[in-house]
Amino acid sequence: MGEARTETRRRGRAGRKGLVIAIDGPSAAGKTSVGREVARRLGYAFLDTGNIYRALTWLALRRGVPPDDEGALAALAREARIGLGPAAPGSPEPSAILVDGEDVTPHLRAPEVEAVVSQVSKVPAVRQALLRMQRRLASAGGIVMAGRDIGTVVLPHADLKVYLDASPGERARRRYLEAAAQGQGVSLEQVARDLARRDETDSRREAAPLRPAEDAVIVQTDGLTLAQVVARVLELVNARLA
Repeated sequence: MGEARTETRRRGRAGRKGLVIAIDGPSAAGKTSVGREVARRLGYAFLDTGNIYRALTWLALRRGVPPDDEGALAALAREARIGLGPAAPGSPEPSAILVDGEDVTPHLRAPEVEAVVSQVSKVPAVRQALLRMQRRLASAGGIVMAGRDIGTVVLPHADLKVYLDASPGERARRRYLEAAAQGQGVSLEQVARDLARRDETDSRREAAPLRPAEDAVIVQTDGLTLAQVVARVLELVNARLA
């Protein structure tokens, strides 16, 4: 009986498969790491929304669409079949990114994709098409979506909105350790300057400036481990499911 009640709760509103959870925050706040683990623990799908843009960029490169051809990119975004599927065995990701049914997850961080994804993602018509796509992916429920404007723009009616934050110094330290682990020769000071510039850009942009949604729960993560932040988010999830 208890298992049946739990399953009913997990199906969320109106017969959906579960809650729609939006996780926002500035760079290096832990959105992807926390969102990925929360999704894994709940058995939900997970989408780092930046990967939608990477998937479209990968598709554009495969089809020979120039990254500066805004019209062709917009048309491609409208017709692209990008979705989520089960992750490959052994993958750390809860979900795979599919393009025309093909798992392209291993290709999303390829240098040729990273080199032009920012150019692709700036095209307004591309952003509009992918906004609709992200909402469609969330419509069935049972998903954790992480990004910078999920609770305010992409999923304003999400069941739970979490805004992860940390001090600039803590975020710089995390990003520096990530870079060092990957063998990148950058200093902590350079990382801090880059993050400060990104924060300035994100908070001052005209379209969807970085800010918490009015009904978001702000979780300050300074001094917390990944496991502690995940536990806090799961507490919020359980409160919504109760």
